[in-house]
Amino acid sequence: MPNGSTGPQEKTPHQLYEHLAQLDSGYTLDACTQYAAWIHEIHEMKRRHNAVILAHNYQRPEIFEVADVIGDSLELARQSKQVASDVVVFCGVHFMAETAKIVNPERMVLLPDLQAGCSLAESITGEALADRKEELRQVYPDLQVVCYVNTTADVKAESDVCCTSSNAIQVVEALDTENILFVPDENLARYVQNETSKNIIAWQGNCYVHHQITPEQIQEVRDKLPQVKVLVHPECREDVLALADAVLSTSAMMRYAKESPAQEFLIVTECGLSDRLLLEVPEKKFYKSCKLCAYMKMITLEGVRDSLRDGRFEITLPEETRIGAQRSLDRMLALNA
Repeated sequence: MPNGSTGPQEKTPHQLYEHLAQLDSGYTLDACTQYAAWIHEIHEMKRRHNAVILAHNYQRPEIFEVADVIGDSLELARQSKQVASDVVVFCGVHFMAETAKIVNPERMVLLPDLQAGCSLAESITGEALADRKEELRQVYPDLQVVCYVNTTADVKAESDVCCTSSNAIQVVEALDTENILFVPDENLARYVQNETSKNIIAWQGNCYVHHQITPEQIQEVRDKLPQVKVLVHPECREDVLALADAVLSTSAMMRYAKESPAQEFLIVTECGLSDRLLLEVPEKKFYKSCKLCAYMKMITLEGVRDSLRDGRFEITLPEETRIGAQRSLDRMLALNA
């Protein structure tokens, strides 16, 4: 467990119902009774297997009830190194579990559902990146590759350095080159290009969840609630970013909402973050202009229970790939970003 943490506290079925029903009427007492039983099983198996559960901000609210750590993908990878456990169960998508394995080669890392992929991560492969990199270096000999952490291990291994949505600009500025191939998110690449004088060459990929959010949706809320603070994730389109009061990563959105004197916020990212905010900051109002990620929602309490019980599905990586990916992650940290 992280230092100073006692882990999530179990609730009775009625307490769980009262906690979750404020988010969605689909959380009936019968459903919460079943969830409470699975939650109890999961807590028992965590103790038995010396396991820790990491959950991404976009997970289902009931998953937060068993999570020892909740955060964005890189936060969770970092935390996974600090917990005293033999097993890490990653409640997120495949590339995130891979990242946890990259930094924890000695631990068993489990993903409850192998179908939990990512449209952004799947828009690029290590082989395709190697070919594009070779092609571009004939034109730009100083080219370096910056890969968003939302990529597979083989892409990280082919890159010079990783970045997150919160430090992408700092990473780019810290590199000793003027020409950068930024993969795979075209929207994040465009956001970075607007903040730097360097030449950013974008890969043509995007997160389908963020890419389908439109400026019309944001403006409609602004017209009705002019006092609302609009917080937008940089994976969104440029015309959506233009309407933001702040462009922030998911973790930065959490901090902003908790620390800001403002009382009302429009959260423009995957809907799971709005649910977390509503649960953790009940004294403020959070409006949704968001979409559900079908991949994130593949992770269920029953699946987490089965993963712990049966040791499924374990994430493994070729050591050469893992070492290459670790190098790009370490370089990001070395740039003090």
